[in-house]
Amino acid sequence: MAAHADGAHPRRRCPLSSWATSHGTFAQPCGPARPSRPMKQWTHDAPLRIVCTCWEVLMARTEKGRKVARGGTPAGRTAVRRTRNGALGESESQGVDIRNLPACIQDIVLAAQDTDPGPPEPLDYHQLRGRIEAARVTLPPLYRDEVLVPFLRILDKLGSQGFAEVLLRDPTREREAGLVIDAAHTILQNGENYQLVATDAFEEVVSDLYDGFLSAEDRRNVKPPDRGVIPPLVKWGSPQFGPYTWPVDVTRSVLGMGAGIVSLPPAHARVGLLAWSAIGHEVGGHDILHADDGLPEELAIAVNEHLQAGKLASLGHYWSERIDETASDVLGILNMGPAAGIGLIGYFRGLNLAFRGEGRLRNGGRASDPHPAGILRGFLAAYVVARLRFDHAAEWSQVILNEVRMDVVPEELVLAGKKVDPEDARRSAELVAEVIVSSKLNALEGHSLGSIQTWRNSDEEKVQEMRRLLVSGLGALPDAVTEGIYAAHLVAAGVTAALAAEADVRRIFDRMIRLLKQMHDRNPSWGPLFIRHRSDVAPHFLYPYPRHRV
Repeated sequence: MAAHADGAHPRRRCPLSSWATSHGTFAQPCGPARPSRPMKQWTHDAPLRIVCTCWEVLMARTEKGRKVARGGTPAGRTAVRRTRNGALGESESQGVDIRNLPACIQDIVLAAQDTDPGPPEPLDYHQLRGRIEAARVTLPPLYRDEVLVPFLRILDKLGSQGFAEVLLRDPTREREAGLVIDAAHTILQNGENYQLVATDAFEEVVSDLYDGFLSAEDRRNVKPPDRGVIPPLVKWGSPQFGPYTWPVDVTRSVLGMGAGIVSLPPAHARVGLLAWSAIGHEVGGHDILHADDGLPEELAIAVNEHLQAGKLASLGHYWSERIDETASDVLGILNMGPAAGIGLIGYFRGLNLAFRGEGRLRNGGRASDPHPAGILRGFLAAYVVARLRFDHAAEWSQVILNEVRMDVVPEELVLAGKKVDPEDARRSAELVAEVIVSSKLNALEGHSLGSIQTWRNSDEEKVQEMRRLLVSGLGALPDAVTEGIYAAHLVAAGVTAALAAEADVRRIFDRMIRLLKQMHDRNPSWGPLFIRHRSDVAPHFLYPYPRHRV
């Protein structure tokens, strides 16, 4: 992202600024760290666009000494970091098979090096308005009212001249023009069937995270969210930015839309399976955390106090300043199980291999990076998995922990300019996992995030059932199979199947996408009724009658 010499983006007025009520001016995507302040005064200053690829990975693209150029020849598997005895950096425990992790990492490298820009920008105002109007019938009623109609209203207020001025003011598409163009793409790509199968598949994965934490079924005995949030619309494009999101508070304040926007590089429609386990929660966590008033602030205070009590005060400050991204990682694992944890590690290793030539997690974390350092996120994943409620949680946690430990480089472990002991880093992640998963929060009426959503033996059974479908190559999902199965189960099945020895990653990915598309076609939120979340339509039975067999 381009920035001025002082590290801040210029703040300029534009034709949209009169409607940007809550932000007024456009904040930078990943700006400098907030100044230190007492934790009780902590507030969330949401960026206009949240870029979910690690800041240092993005910066690595400009390094002259990188070993793999974007779009160049893929690095071989030998570039993956090796252990001290020369074996590839992989772990295996009884019942947990990740021997194909190097191939999955290489799959991410191929996706990262793909420069497909996606569909062209809709720059003609009159053509754009006509295409948006034509797309009206393709969206379900909920998204017509919350997204399409408000966007048309903004286009009408801008007019042809105002629309052209917005585009001229933001030639790099990092601010107001980027938001407007992306909003148009979310409607057009859905309405005009761009990457039809992959688009619907990705929409289903993103929707499932929202369903898991905000639906009426999962929030029994917990008040409804303070802010009604519907899942974001997805789009493909802007590979130079990697994965990113425009959160709903931005789309609402600037465009009047009731849903956020999620963007992925177009290559991820074809390749990069592990990204599907890591990106959905990355780009969705912000809206979920802010659906309940005071939740992120309460989590930040709890994390800071807990680490201070554990004599890790400086790390408490580091983690709490990055509570949105930290809690988003936790939400993803609670929703998708251990596949999200190991997937995150493989995904970041692949990005670092593509852009830096070294396939390991980053140990350093800049003060300006809103994400915790990669090595901390790996430790966090291991300890969140350990707190899940299924029989193999400890086993999976140890496998993930072994992988993270292989990537630790003590002399590089510098967080926000301060050298950190590896053991302190590990302990801090363990404490953060405990706080975010188990703390009873006032914002949730005394409930914890882990009590609303977690991973159980029943989820593992569904994953095994889906793995058999993916490996066998059977076609459609029968109704008897899809009952009680969600996108998280299918992606977890795809990840664990691809990680197993001698798996065909590309074939599993293709089958996973097609089955997710079938699942999306049956999602009631995309039907003719106004249904926010799939699980909102769930009967409460008086007596557990045995189900009739068909």
